[in-house]
Amino acid sequence: MDTTLQFNNLWAVVLGGSGGFGFAATEKLAKQGMNIAVVYREIATQEKTFKERLEALSAETGVKILNYNINALSEGGRENFINSFNEQVGNKKCVKLLLHAIARGNLKPLTVADPQQADAYNTLTTEDIQLTTYAMSNSLLDWANLLLKADLFAPKGRIIGLTSEGSHKYWDGYAAVSVAKASLESLNTYMAVEYSKYDINTNVIQAGITDTFSLRKIPGHDQLIEMATARNPYGRITQPQDVAKVIYMLCTDDADWINGSIIHVDGGEHCR
Repeated sequence: MDTTLQFNNLWAVVLGGSGGFGFAATEKLAKQGMNIAVVYREIATQEKTFKERLEALSAETGVKILNYNINALSEGGRENFINSFNEQVGNKKCVKLLLHAIARGNLKPLTVADPQQADAYNTLTTEDIQLTTYAMSNSLLDWANLLLKADLFAPKGRIIGLTSEGSHKYWDGYAAVSVAKASLESLNTYMAVEYSKYDINTNVIQAGITDTFSLRKIPGHDQLIEMATARNPYGRITQPQDVAKVIYMLCTDDADWINGSIIHVDGGEHCR
């Protein structure tokens, strides 16, 4: 059996598709025969190179890959996407997967030794937390409802988010993202129950420490990589491709009964 036929005429909508996990998933799913709508935010000079990579991947795999350089966090950006996608694809019930891989947040300390110097040191505010939580958690709900309203989810649809160990452990400067990831994990529970009436499974993947562009923005990321390598039973950190394989697996019929789970994809790193 040609496994690429399992996703014939089906689409993945990948939010944050130019980043480590998002692009790795795009590559994996395209090679398995799934069409991809990649949503990302890049400046013109970086977008040219990225679009060339997408074009090469489309030529290699024979699938359709649509690119949307829009603000996925704005209502206008979502409206532009849905109008364009409907015009270009023209099929209802065609989206197999909504993958939320947006990594956009504030990395600041809560406070400093001298509270009077908090403003000078650019410490975290409640507005920072709200913006980060929307970007990395609550925006998933808006996108899911957008696709639902447009009747785009295919039978046995999938919604997948990405969390991290930092949602329940202290990392320097990670407070806003930690709150966002904890919120996403809670949202996962409620979406798993309430979206099941639409024949959609919702899950969250907790990847191990992965050397991505986003990780390198975290203060002390070198130490995180060093500690993760030492903790991991396999003696290496997680790669984006490790996570992409599980995203693909969750899209198959064999994963129909996995719903509302937080799935560790870290080689056992979380066990230590």
